[in-house]
Amino acid sequence: MAMTARPDSSFLSTLPGRYYYDPAIYELEQERIFSQMWICAGRADTIAEPGAYQVVTIGRESVIIVRGRDGELRAFFNVCRHRGARLCTEATGHLKGSIQCRYHAWTYGLDGRLIGATNVLAHEEFDRTAYGLLPVALEIWEGFIWLNLTDNPPPIADQLHPVIIERFGSYTPFARYGVGNLKRGKTITYQLRANWKLVLENFMECYHCAPMHPELCDLLPGFRSGKSYANGDAARLADGAEAFTVTGKASRPPLPGLLAEDLRRYYGEVLLPNMLLNLFDDHVVVHTVWPEGPESSRVTCDWLFDPEVMSRPDFDPLDAVEIFDLVNRQDWEVCELTQLSMASKAYRSGGVYVPAERHIRAFADFICERLA
Repeated sequence: MAMTARPDSSFLSTLPGRYYYDPAIYELEQERIFSQMWICAGRADTIAEPGAYQVVTIGRESVIIVRGRDGELRAFFNVCRHRGARLCTEATGHLKGSIQCRYHAWTYGLDGRLIGATNVLAHEEFDRTAYGLLPVALEIWEGFIWLNLTDNPPPIADQLHPVIIERFGSYTPFARYGVGNLKRGKTITYQLRANWKLVLENFMECYHCAPMHPELCDLLPGFRSGKSYANGDAARLADGAEAFTVTGKASRPPLPGLLAEDLRRYYGEVLLPNMLLNLFDDHVVVHTVWPEGPESSRVTCDWLFDPEVMSRPDFDPLDAVEIFDLVNRQDWEVCELTQLSMASKAYRSGGVYVPAERHIRAFADFICERLA
């Protein structure tokens, strides 16, 4: 990779333009990042009842996440063990106690066991235990489903906790937000004509905040300077703002586990490879980023609230949703504008991270190291 500045310079090079559109690089990312790391697949409470399922695509693999009769969530490759037919073709749905292949009616329990195979199951040479659905590693972390396609993955904490601890000094300050106990008040899914890395890089810096996000900067004025907060530091609400809402007024109490020192603060954190975490004192916003091609991606944004507050008859999440939806759409606009130039000869060797953005170079190095 060509570098346009010395490694010790305050001005470091970005990745070359081809990293944001080249199909070969995209395939390597799917193989060496998304098929090897733990991937966030959304909130566990969206698959609530036995038989409820969700299908996600990771790299080249389709994966079924299903709630079993015993209440446990499990994940399986979405592949019939007989002739390889796709089992579940809808993104979400509800199964009536089993998963049946449409091709030859091989049938699997919600726990993945083969329970039906016409004219074969009773054959003395057939070992039904060898032909259950192939499992995919699944862990629940703070109420989110995480999947790993490798055969023997490390615990999810090995991937996520060091990032949290580096940011907060220990896991305790983050734990006070009780993210795993929160419930979804709103979900919006966005389709972007932009490479997934542009979405993450945009989130990592606030050099663009003053020109692109005047409403955000009115509520969090520290972002006007382009400052990115790290190592336990947080952005603070403006003196006249009570909460991060479209009006700046508070309509909900703080999350129940927070201390006085946690109030009126905002933390933003990237949990690689595909979660963007936003912590406010009365709600949490989480973006899940899904690559859908070299030049396209999908972002699901969940607004999470205290379930006790949600149970109140006057609960209305829209004051929190409207402001972050506005910020999201402003971000997607400039990500798509950037994507339009990635194939230009003017960006063949990439661009430059200015001092306020130089920390993004660590993400670029992560990509290079993973792709080898």
